[in-house]
Amino acid sequence: MTSQDSGRALLRHHGDVDAAPGLADFAVNVRVPAPPGWLRDRLAAALGTLGAYPGAAADLRAREAVAARHGRSPDEVLVLNGAAEGFALLPHLHPGLAAVVHPSFTEPEVALRDAGVPVQRVHLWPEDAYRLRPELVPDEADLVVLGNPTNPTSVLHPAEVVAALARPGRVLVVDEAFADAIPGEPESLAGRGDLGGLLVLRSLTKTWGLAGLRAGYFLGAPELLARLALPRPQWPVGSLVLEAVAACCSPEAVAQADELAWEAREHTSLAVARLGDLVVVPPAAPFVLLRVPDGERVRRALRDKGVAVRRGDTFPGLTADHLRVAVRAPEEFALLVDALRVVLEER
Repeated sequence: MTSQDSGRALLRHHGDVDAAPGLADFAVNVRVPAPPGWLRDRLAAALGTLGAYPGAAADLRAREAVAARHGRSPDEVLVLNGAAEGFALLPHLHPGLAAVVHPSFTEPEVALRDAGVPVQRVHLWPEDAYRLRPELVPDEADLVVLGNPTNPTSVLHPAEVVAALARPGRVLVVDEAFADAIPGEPESLAGRGDLGGLLVLRSLTKTWGLAGLRAGYFLGAPELLARLALPRPQWPVGSLVLEAVAACCSPEAVAQADELAWEAREHTSLAVARLGDLVVVPPAAPFVLLRVPDGERVRRALRDKGVAVRRGDTFPGLTADHLRVAVRAPEEFALLVDALRVVLEER
């Protein structure tokens, strides 16, 4: 394997690789093990429609639900097979230079590099609490990609700072996969239909336990969405995805998501108190970036004790001493804390 292939393999590493059956999973950031009962019922009720091709009416119903949720119009919504498909479509915008803010989710860079798009990494640093600094982004970048809140640092950037990256001739992609995990979504740009070149990417995976379904959507100007959708096949999104999007964007679901976000905030505060000085930066989302001595040994020792955590060295800008841990309910999270304490004492 060449160094280039090895580097690409690291970028394609995700938390599901660190997790395995039989392990207590703190590696994957999906917040629930399965969709709630009401959502399973909605999906089950839609099974009878699978004999027909997904129609325009179902697509419109899903887009109308998203539009109502974010104060947009249906033609500003593109339903996706998960956020990953959104990243895979970005090269079809034919950017001359893409700037990807790191450390962050790595799939956008993989998709762009695989398509031959020049990519410049924009590194944020722990000494600055991984704060976004727009002046670090090269002026010539006509595509900029970042997460907010950012995975794996769990930093939430102010909306006005993110918006400052927008400019004529540039597409600004903001990955908001975890935005609904924060009460009130205070720094979301999802409702900003006035910001030219903005694409906001949302996912249903994290809050609703739908990783296996692959459901998400883009919000942006209709002409920009049309460019992204041009290479997609006929019937690009299945009926169950359209049903899930419509269901999870209903007012009742949005209210439930906010309740879950408040609960997650409480759990995260308890987790930070238990982890103490191992926490790199105060987390905004329900996952925490840690720095531990001899991180590779710690991660393997935790695994031997039945606990899976996400390795950090596959994120550009982080090292093997970085670990990302998903926040769980306090009684479940205590398992990680106790195991970590034992492992650190074994040095």
